[in-house]
Amino acid sequence: MTDTVSHTAARHTEPVAEALVGRIPVLDLSPVVEDGRRPAKAVLGETFLISATVFREGHGKLGANVVLRDPEGRPGPWTPMRELAPGTDRWGAEVTATAMGHWSYTVEAWSDPVSSWLDRASVKVPAGQDVELVLEEGALLLERVAAGVPRGSGRTAVLTAVDTVRDRTRPPLTRLAGAMLPAVLAVLARYPLRELVTSSRTYALQVERHRALYGSWYEFFPRSEGATPDPASAPGDGQEGPLRSGTFRTAAERLPAVAAMGFDVLYLPPIHPIGHSFRKGPNNTLTAGPQDVGSPWAIGSAKGGHDAVHPDLGTIEDFDAFVARANELGLEIALDFALQASPDHPWVNKHPEWFSHRIDGSIAYAENPPKKYQDIYPINFDQDFDGLVVETLRLLRHWMAHGVRIFRVDNPHTKPVHFWEKVIGELNRTDPDVVFLAEAFTRPAMLQTLAKIGFQQSYTYFTWRTSKQELTEYLTELTEETGAYLRPNFFVNTPDILPRHLQQQGPRAFAVRAVLAATLSPSWGVYAGFEHAESAPAGPDTEEYLESEKYQLRPRDWTRTDTLAPLLTRLNELRRAHPALQELRNLSFLPTDNDQVIAYAKRTGEDQVITVVNLDPHHVQEATVTLPDATGPVKVHCELTGGDHLWHQHNYVRLDPAVGPAHVLTIRQEE
Repeated sequence: MTDTVSHTAARHTEPVAEALVGRIPVLDLSPVVEDGRRPAKAVLGETFLISATVFREGHGKLGANVVLRDPEGRPGPWTPMRELAPGTDRWGAEVTATAMGHWSYTVEAWSDPVSSWLDRASVKVPAGQDVELVLEEGALLLERVAAGVPRGSGRTAVLTAVDTVRDRTRPPLTRLAGAMLPAVLAVLARYPLRELVTSSRTYALQVERHRALYGSWYEFFPRSEGATPDPASAPGDGQEGPLRSGTFRTAAERLPAVAAMGFDVLYLPPIHPIGHSFRKGPNNTLTAGPQDVGSPWAIGSAKGGHDAVHPDLGTIEDFDAFVARANELGLEIALDFALQASPDHPWVNKHPEWFSHRIDGSIAYAENPPKKYQDIYPINFDQDFDGLVVETLRLLRHWMAHGVRIFRVDNPHTKPVHFWEKVIGELNRTDPDVVFLAEAFTRPAMLQTLAKIGFQQSYTYFTWRTSKQELTEYLTELTEETGAYLRPNFFVNTPDILPRHLQQQGPRAFAVRAVLAATLSPSWGVYAGFEHAESAPAGPDTEEYLESEKYQLRPRDWTRTDTLAPLLTRLNELRRAHPALQELRNLSFLPTDNDQVIAYAKRTGEDQVITVVNLDPHHVQEATVTLPDATGPVKVHCELTGGDHLWHQHNYVRLDPAVGPAHVLTIRQEE
């Protein structure tokens, strides 16, 4: 008996485990990145959904709201949440951040005694059960509500409801109806009586400028714009001499045409001096002649390194004038930042510890088997990490001082992740408007982690997603699974990548890809020559261009009229005119009964856009497109081909690639 008593006493003194669920459970919040260890992302003015699973025991009603706190820690007016679908216990509210910086949010759940009373009273009063008791309970609750309502905010309506509920000269149903008048319910929605308030954890939210999410990018090599035959090097037999490099001044002459196509960002490959050692010739040959210009990514020579301008392009003052002209036309300059060096870079002698050495003492050049880059030395980040951080920040700030606020980072996945976390974090701490685009055509884990640690945008696998199933699955991943932190930039082609579907299917395939990229992603881009549908590969099993501009000058005839420029212009006009096309997480796919036809919708507020694309560039395709939520006819206007139509729940479409690859429909409810 003694042993039993002792054992029981000991059991009662054991510590009780801390509850992991609050009085009212608030679970599975979204957007959340790595369980809150990283901030979710938004941009200034972006409206996005915060959601959580909220429920309670029994039949009592509950409510929930979002509390958004600004970078100063000040809570804004809380935003009421609603159950997103009846019976799911999933609650959500759309919120908008109004300033850049480090925000946070929490979700509060609470017992709603007034709604619980209305629910009970709506059953008991008509049935004549405990009528006076039930109505007095309601009157007391409404008095508590009125006490918390500021004067002039509807308090009178609530107090009038109290009098009505207690007025025994009126029928019970009339008394109950007095508590359910629209004016009273409106006050209850604004000033609910909250009991058992339970708060979630606080989660971080990084709010950045709009360009971090939205933009139309155009890439060209300044040295090709204005490149002309050099008379001094002409053979003298009537033949033209080798090309002479264009300059920032000649490249500036191309800027009005780029701006006229509606692009917002002009991306420049590296503009620095190019090494001579192991310089590559045309088509990536290993021997270069005296007139061959080499790859801009082989950075550094006796003329300088990453903080210098290639003398063939001009001076730093010429670059400043180029940036100023671009800005006048509404173009931001994005500059390539390639953290690597040619064998002639000043770093090689000044900082040999920044490179990897082989057992024979030589420095290891870059390789991506089977590709070899003998003209490029990669950086070893494990010998002088802090020194490389300091130098990288110096270089970035140097170009920021010359008007660059966007950097496209070359191959960031070949450098340590914590290096970029350190660099971007430090730079964005003082300059939060600077945007970094990761050229990370790499494994998903690396691509996603780079986005989590600071990169504002990323290249993606869209380049190789072509079928309806592939596009649907991948865009669902981008908008739902990674949409809280990874912002895609859908480049349709790059100097490194001429996708096989563009090699083989002609200009109509280029048009299809342009429509998809411009309407699926808030950021998209093209590399010069796309509008000419340049599609000649270097070989049958490669995505390299023939006569790649990476290794030679490539001036183009911009006076041609048989180009895709009108389509690109129209797409960019639509993107600017429609906020729905400037967001990522508002995408929904629409059912079609033909796998060659893909349809999807984007909606932001009252702005709605539906896009229907024929994925087959060679044949007419027909399909029925379903609008699952349609309750009546809607009027649609095709922004590409013109014409107004009435759409219903099921709609026949016929797309002839000879006429156009798609319908881009603006939609509004028929009055």
